[in-house]
Amino acid sequence: MSTKLKVGILFGGLSREREISFKGGRTAYEHIDKSLYEPVLIFVDSLGHFIEINPEHIYAESIRDIYPSKNLNKGYRLYIEALGKLNDTQLYKLIYKIGKQIKPEQLAETIDIAFPVMHGPYAEDGAVQGVLEWFGIPYVGPNVLASAIGINKPFQNDILSKSSGQEKKTKIITRKEWDKADRSALFRSLTSELGFPLVVKAPHQGSSIGVGIVQKRSMEDFTKKMQQCFFQQIILQKDWTKLTKRQKKNILEKTLNLSEGIGFPLVLNDEIINHPGDCLKALDLHLATNTEATLTSIHAEEYVLIEEFTKGQEFSIGLIQDENFNVYALPPTEIYGEIETFDFKSKYQSEVTKKRIPIETSRENLDKLEQLSKRAFKDLGMNVICRIDGFVTPENKIIFHDPNTLPGMSPTSLIFKQMAEIGLSITQAINYLIRQSIAQRVLEGKHHHKMKVLLKAIDENMSLAQMDIKKKVAVVFGENQEEYLTAQQKFNELSASEHSTPTAICSAKNGKHYVIPVNLMYKADINDFGKSIAGGIHPFVKSLIDKTAAIRKIYACEVNFDVERIETAELKSRFDSIFMSSTEELIDTDG
Repeated sequence: MSTKLKVGILFGGLSREREISFKGGRTAYEHIDKSLYEPVLIFVDSLGHFIEINPEHIYAESIRDIYPSKNLNKGYRLYIEALGKLNDTQLYKLIYKIGKQIKPEQLAETIDIAFPVMHGPYAEDGAVQGVLEWFGIPYVGPNVLASAIGINKPFQNDILSKSSGQEKKTKIITRKEWDKADRSALFRSLTSELGFPLVVKAPHQGSSIGVGIVQKRSMEDFTKKMQQCFFQQIILQKDWTKLTKRQKKNILEKTLNLSEGIGFPLVLNDEIINHPGDCLKALDLHLATNTEATLTSIHAEEYVLIEEFTKGQEFSIGLIQDENFNVYALPPTEIYGEIETFDFKSKYQSEVTKKRIPIETSRENLDKLEQLSKRAFKDLGMNVICRIDGFVTPENKIIFHDPNTLPGMSPTSLIFKQMAEIGLSITQAINYLIRQSIAQRVLEGKHHHKMKVLLKAIDENMSLAQMDIKKKVAVVFGENQEEYLTAQQKFNELSASEHSTPTAICSAKNGKHYVIPVNLMYKADINDFGKSIAGGIHPFVKSLIDKTAAIRKIYACEVNFDVERIETAELKSRFDSIFMSSTEELIDTDG
């Protein structure tokens, strides 16, 4: 009988992408294989405290709904750093309301494996990985080196240029240069050197925050995008003095919102201001005698990266490894629609961003993308998993940017959809991430014996779990959007359960039933599902399926990619239960 390993799901964090990480923690918690692992929820607050939280808190809409408690917020929805310096008693009371604090040196007593589901600085830059290595805690994801490279955009550009031969014009502008520059002359110089439009990036953030495109030949647009990436906010006296107190508060609430503002604490006149209420007073005082106020995040960037704009089809491609550390590309996703750039808003908040697998381009381009992305993975020092974004230009050139070492962890994340294309459910993809990461830790030689023992335990537990006789559940859905989405959710839930294994069944409009393979259960909607059935598997995707057979054998055993008809009478004989998506009812059979 297996002994479940405790996996600490680390989510939240210090970066501006903490809310997406918060939702990613929920995904990991819900979809981790309960027959192999016992999930432990460890919320990392924006001061860096590790807090084992009660599971109900993971379903809050926002971190700010649960932490810190609202009685200290003075009418604002705050993150804890906006409260300023807290004494031990105050901090203890806030933490105690949602769980219990775990010191880093105590993590090894609480969990067997750490699973960081965090993004941006202090998470994707090797910081948390270094802490975990220091205390001998095995962790999921790429190592310190790969993470450090994966967060440094200028360094990535240099490596990608040498790796794939891509030519991309770039320029770095420091804060000192920006403050002293004749900005009109600077704008003219940059457009002359790099062309137009301009892409402006904060160099040490994740792939979603601090990215903008200057698409208007105006100083207003250029200045706005530069300040966005320096994490500065300019407030003019002529605008501020016209506002009511409520309107001023609304502006500062937007500043608090990390998806659109610079966040708190911030700096005004070299003074740190923690709370937006104090900032309102400071702005009133400053703008009484000054024409403008410059607010700067305490986590601002010292320089910005400016790149030439690349025209072409935008894509994102995942890369994984087998147990011998050979690299394989996943089917690349094309991102299209009316988007400015594939940033935080278009990834997580836009309804116009559309995606398709694979990119709609020639087979020659797809083969070239596969080979170049695998080379980039190796040259960048990546391991376990990586997502690389880029473009296929009208001249059929492949341009890469923004390697990502901790891809998004929502159920609709690109990496999960791409892994589904080669036959892995979200739960099986997470199993891959955990096991391959421990194999990577063995390879790296730190705490070598401990890592080998852990890898052996994972393999033994996986073997035992595959021999377990689980309850077979048919998840039946009709050809409509509501039932398809319900079926997706139930399919994922049962895939992660300890005692059940699901099979998706489509009850078609023609009155017949069809067994649906896993790759078709992760489409965006019922229309995409129907088109995928009608079109069949793309030849390039089929080639990647064939190449990843050894990976699939470990994590999914045998996978059938064909849609097969099943007689209605067989449902009762083949399955122990039938879940009807139309009524959300689970019916036991005599099967």
